[in-house]
This record gives sequence, C-alpha cells and structure tokens, in this order.
Amino acid sequence: MSGLQQDWPEPVVRVQSLSDSGITAIPDRYIRPVSDRPSAGDGFFAEGPDNNIPIVDLGMEDPADVLDQVSRACRDWGFFQAVNHGVNPELMDRARDVWRQFFHLPMKLKQTYSNSPKTYEGYGSRLGIEKGAILDWGDYYFLHYLPTCIKDYNKWPALPSSCREVIEEYGKQVVALAERLMKILSVNLGLEEDFLQRQFGGDDVGACLRVNFYPRCPQCDLTLGLSPHSDPGGMTLLLPDDHVPGLQIRRHDKWITVKPARHAFIINIGDQIQVLSNAIYKSVEHRVIVNSTDERVSLAFFYNPKSDIPIGPAEELVTPESPALYSPMTFDQYRLFIRMRGPRGKSQVDSLMSQRPSGEGCDGSGRPPVEHSD
Repeated sequence: MSGLQQDWPEPVVRVQSLSDSGITAIPDRYIRPVSDRPSAGDGFFAEGPDNNIPIVDLGMEDPADVLDQVSRACRDWGFFQAVNHGVNPELMDRARDVWRQFFHLPMKLKQTYSNSPKTYEGYGSRLGIEKGAILDWGDYYFLHYLPTCIKDYNKWPALPSSCREVIEEYGKQVVALAERLMKILSVNLGLEEDFLQRQFGGDDVGACLRVNFYPRCPQCDLTLGLSPHSDPGGMTLLLPDDHVPGLQIRRHDKWITVKPARHAFIINIGDQIQVLSNAIYKSVEHRVIVNSTDERVSLAFFYNPKSDIPIGPAEELVTPESPALYSPMTFDQYRLFIRMRGPRGKSQVDSLMSQRPSGEGCDGSGRPPVEHSD
C-alpha cells in the first residue's frame, strides 16, 4: 500500500516500562485536554437497563428470539454481549492468560517483535503517525489471522510456548462465531443470510487480532487507555479482562462503563457494516479508561472485508425515501485514511457522508487496517 510511513515519527516508549518504573506523574504526552478526561464516576457501574449493553443468549431455543434480540441491540446500541456463543470458555481463559504472560516477559524478548506503521503487525505502543500527538496509556500486539496468504506465524510470539497454538485455535472458533453473526445481521436486514459474507469477499475475508495491555497508571484521571473511536472494520468480537472493567461506550452524550458478563464476547458493529447497511446499523464511539491499581488485558478480534472490494450501501436497502448515504470505497482506501489520522471518535465514518477521500488500494492482499477497539 502506498502512502504508509515506514517508521514512527518519534522514539517509541513502552507504557508498561513507564508504569513499572514507579513514576508518580505521567509524562505530558499522555495528558489529555480537560474536556477529554474521564470523569470522577468513571469505572463505576450505574444501575438500570439503559446503563449496560444488552446481553444476548445465542443458545436460545427459538431462533426467532435470537434474531429479534440481536436486531434490537444492533439498532439501538451498536453493541451487545453474546453468551452461549459456541466458543470454548476454557479456550477463552487460556487465550487471555497466555497473552498476559507475554506482556510480562522481559522487555528484550518483546522488543524483537516491535512493529512499524507500515502494517502495525507486532508489538506496539502508539496509533497514528502525527508527530507530537497525545498518546494513549497502553501497549498492544497486532497480528493477522486471515486471509491465510498473509498469516505469518513467525510474526506471532514464540513465547509463551503455547501461544501460537492457542492463537490458532482461538481464531478458528471466533471466526466461526463471526460467520454466524454475519448471517443473523443479514437476515435482520431483510437480506439473504449470506449477503454480508458475500459483500465481505466470501471465503476471502480479512481477520486480525489486537491484544491490548493497559498497565497501572498513577494519574488515571488525566489520560485514557484508548482514545474515543469507532472501529473501522466490519465487526469486532472482544474478549474483555475477566476482572478489571475499562471499556466505555458513548450513549446519549454520556459514557457508560460496560460490565462484562462471564465468558461473554462483547460484539460491536464496525464502520464497514454501517456503510453496507446504509446506517441502519451504526458503529458506536467507545474508549478505554485505566486505573491506578490494576493492569488490564483484552483481546479484540476484527472481522473485516477483503481489502480491495468496494464497500457501499446494499442496493436492496436504498430507496427514494432512504437514498444511499455513502459512495463505494475499498477497505484499503478507508484504512489509509484512518492510519494517517489515528483514532478520532466518529468523525472518520461520519465524514464519508459528505466526502470520500482518495487513496490507492494495494495488491488485494486483504491486509486489515489499524484496528483500535478496547
């Protein structure tokens, strides 16, 4: 892909190293404007049905009930928690544990996997390439899972020794869940059940994993673990930390802290499905807060369109009363737009309603974009 920077504009500082150094004040680069800082009540759970995302039992006996609950969650929230989803709960725990072990390896070993802004694959600590930008309080590991032609096991951590095996099986089961959810979303739009999958490229979709590590922060009221954003891809399947909350979604102009259900996946609509559905389904702005006492690990699995297929509103959903809100754009073009700017709330996809930035696609390899979520 043309237009992508080969290296970071400044030396990369590992947030985990800052946290472990015992500092009592965070560097200025991580301090956010007052209007963007977490509020005093963040991290606490409010009671009431409008203060946590819906929980959908995918194992309900009546398929119509599953369709209805997913439909309402996607239209009203853009987020839901899925339980009885078919992914092995023990595998979910192993995946989270093996990645926690990775982030606690000696820094010298982790640095061998350091990434660059060219593909973001590997061990990283920043998003976007703007020099002097405010940084997020978190490190991550980003890797490709699909298509198989770009899956490179040598870029996956060799330690802990079970890491690659666990990632492979975890990815296989999460992809199966994503394929099931794509069918549900298609049917709920009044389309054939394989519609969204075909629009994404059939068997030639993209999938990638971003593992987030949010270290303890001595001034958690001044910074964020991840800036507000909507996810640029198709759908995100998040395995949250099993003990420490941190994900917040914006609803009715306030931030709601998600209370994760045990062994649930947090599912959210990405920008590409917003475009395909002509905004019937909407991607939702979300962010991550950190705390001073506990580190946090989460796994965000992104299910995306093939990179060189133009994505636009489904013709079946466009009528004189509901005209097309977006012009077609390939996922490669969109990810270049995102990568140059970094996380910026919902402004990325919303700006596409009035303009479609130009950008050159790559060779159709299916490489996914900068993925942000939780």
